[in-house]
Amino acid sequence: MRTLYVTEFITLDGVIDSPGGDEGHPHAGWSFKDVTPLPEVYEMKTQEQEEAGALMLGRASYDLFAPVWPSMTTEFPRYNAMPKYVVSTTLQEDELVDNWGEITILRSMDDVAAVKETEGGPISVHASSRLAHSLAAAGLVDRYHLLVFPIVLGSGKRLWDDTSTAKHKLSLAESQSYGNGVQKLIYDVVR
Repeated sequence: MRTLYVTEFITLDGVIDSPGGDEGHPHAGWSFKDVTPLPEVYEMKTQEQEEAGALMLGRASYDLFAPVWPSMTTEFPRYNAMPKYVVSTTLQEDELVDNWGEITILRSMDDVAAVKETEGGPISVHASSRLAHSLAAAGLVDRYHLLVFPIVLGSGKRLWDDTSTAKHKLSLAESQSYGNGVQKLIYDVVR
């Protein structure tokens, strides 16, 4: 069975919304505008790209990433080459970009569970707050990779929201502190 992990830039109050920028968001770009960038903070992202066997996104994140990431050949060569899964009930095949490699649309959490049963490396879920909520509720998340920024935004999409009634126990697998106040926290989901 493949490991599925959710990877996020996250604030102390749990916001994952628009860390790199999103036109119209009041705090867009908080991960690089409000904290001194240090190269070592992003080593986890490089390691994820090397280890992942597939990239999974929700519809909204796909719509943001698909027009941009294929041209970022220096930053995301492995992500651009690996298989991608988009979990959406509305996205149609003719709406997929044709310059981003193999892309498969999954329509349900059952489809995601079936992909987890296949052979291959870990499945990396980026951004995609609604997808992360659904995956957690369905018991499909195995691990969380978090870069916690010393910022409180007060509003925005959160990794865990008030609509979830499920309790999830996590076990700290790895942690590291950086000079700019960012914390790397990797948690395994305890079943």
